[in-house]
Amino acid sequence: RVYAGYKRPKAFDTNMAVIGAGAGGLVSAYIAAAVKARVTLIEGAEMGGDCLNRGCVPSKALIRAAGVTKTLESAEKFGIHVRAEVDFAAVMRWVRGVISDVAPHDSVERYTGLGVDCVRGWARFVDPWTLEIEGDGGRTRLTAENIVLATGAKPRQLLIEGLADELTLTSDTLWDYLSSLASAPAHLVIMGSGPVAIELAQALNRLGVGITLLVRGNQILKRESQEAAKLVEKQLLAEGVSLLFDAQIITASSLKESATLQIKHSQGESSVDADRLLFALGREASLAGLGLESLGVDTSEVRLSAYLQSHFPHIYAVGDLAGPHQFTHAAAHQAWYASVNALFGQFKSFKVDYSLIPRVTFSDPQIAAVGLSPAEARAANLDYEVTRFELAELDRAIAEGEASGFIEVLTPKGSDKILGVSIAAPEAGELIGIFCVSMRHKLGLNKLLSVVHAYPTMNEASKYVAGVWKRTHQPERLLRLTRWWFNRRLKP
Repeated sequence: RVYAGYKRPKAFDTNMAVIGAGAGGLVSAYIAAAVKARVTLIEGAEMGGDCLNRGCVPSKALIRAAGVTKTLESAEKFGIHVRAEVDFAAVMRWVRGVISDVAPHDSVERYTGLGVDCVRGWARFVDPWTLEIEGDGGRTRLTAENIVLATGAKPRQLLIEGLADELTLTSDTLWDYLSSLASAPAHLVIMGSGPVAIELAQALNRLGVGITLLVRGNQILKRESQEAAKLVEKQLLAEGVSLLFDAQIITASSLKESATLQIKHSQGESSVDADRLLFALGREASLAGLGLESLGVDTSEVRLSAYLQSHFPHIYAVGDLAGPHQFTHAAAHQAWYASVNALFGQFKSFKVDYSLIPRVTFSDPQIAAVGLSPAEARAANLDYEVTRFELAELDRAIAEGEASGFIEVLTPKGSDKILGVSIAAPEAGELIGIFCVSMRHKLGLNKLLSVVHAYPTMNEASKYVAGVWKRTHQPERLLRLTRWWFNRRLKP
């Protein structure tokens, strides 16, 4: 019915066109090429999308540099006396260098070598199967049997009266601003309390930037447990980050290179001078410029089926555009479903499975989670229990001087099936991996207990939390029998 009034071509230029060369688009194109379909990847800006150029890669490079300063500043407890001196411009050259080193993985040359037709330009729909591509060589048309939209999302911003646009930043403009500076900015105000806001606040503060974090509620990282969020909050405060809760900017006044913000918050009101205000309020789907409105598609909201199909069943969407998890690994996960459903859907289609998408906040300590949280288990009326292991009991954590944090595992009452895991630890992002594998392949805590880990390693924590569960679920009748068996041969 949605195709009424349109004539489907009898033959196509390509089996699948992918619009956007971020994580979701690249993986979609890769899969199509791997199964020998003809696939065309269309990108008008940078290959690699937000993750490579403005997101995961530069932020993790910045966090790594900031982590070095933390190591040096805490060196005295190891008996080493040093002083950290930050060359901010050199730090930003390091960040740009990391982007350059990763870029070949997402390059036109690599994907052309894999069998993908890469086209530089901006695509616009002429009809459901025809794209008009505007590039350096002019306009061309391409017909595609299936189309995957991977156009990403744009940062959310607020309009603040009195604040000049040039004094605001988003994750899209932050990196060019920081790279333009000879030294660290004196002070940044960051509006937001999710992973991006927390990671940038801590990293920039460690590199010499004064930070005021505006939290619109009463907890940072609201998706995580209150205890995990408090651990991060405590560390931020100890390092000198200013946190204002229930915060709202009342008024703003702008100068050429700075602004004064009057902020109402839970403790009263504060006036804060800042070089820039950084919005870290999440991202919203971007469908602008695709011409979908002319095809009768409502672009105010992205609506997809369980198979990632849009208004037109042969047009799919992945990545930040599709949601609900705006992570690079979630985009790659969706890309498998979209590309397989597009190319082989006439034989079998697969509903996308979001049940085991891990998430990590790369703060210090890191917070990682996968599966259900206790709140979600309660909402589902599940009878559950939580098993906890403290990193203070882990030998390697003690040797590293990082013995704070915990692992919590959610299981059904009386069962070793893993429903969810939450970790607060220096390397939580690495520690969560074994639980992701266990949950994907339905390996319970008893199986984890049987794994032999090298000693001493952080990954032993997965075995130890399984051991805690086992001790609370001992076979009491069997143990009474063994106690009788051994005692019968002892002297009275």
